[in-house]
Amino acid sequence: QDGDLKFPLESVKKLKELIDGNRHINPRMMVPMGSYSPCQEKHLPEEFRPVCKREDAPMIFRRLSLAAKDDLCEICANAACAGCF
Repeated sequence: QDGDLKFPLESVKKLKELIDGNRHINPRMMVPMGSYSPCQEKHLPEEFRPVCKREDAPMIFRRLSLAAKDDLCEICANAACAGCF
C-alpha cells in the first residue's frame, strides 16, 4: 500500500525485481535511477500502469520497492504494509 493505492504483494515483488534487474547492467551503460522508469518495462504488472500516468510515479515506485525489500511485508515489519492488523 502507498497512500490510497493498494497493490498485491506479488506484484510489488515483481516491480522490485524489475527495478533491481535494471541496476545490474554494465555500469558504463547504466541509466541513472533518477531517469529510469519501470513504466518502460514490458513486464511491468498491469496494476501499475495507472501509476505511470501520475507525476509522483517515481516516488511511488521507489517506496513500493523499499517496502518489498527483504520480504519485510511478510513479517509485518514495514509500516507501509497492509494486512498485518
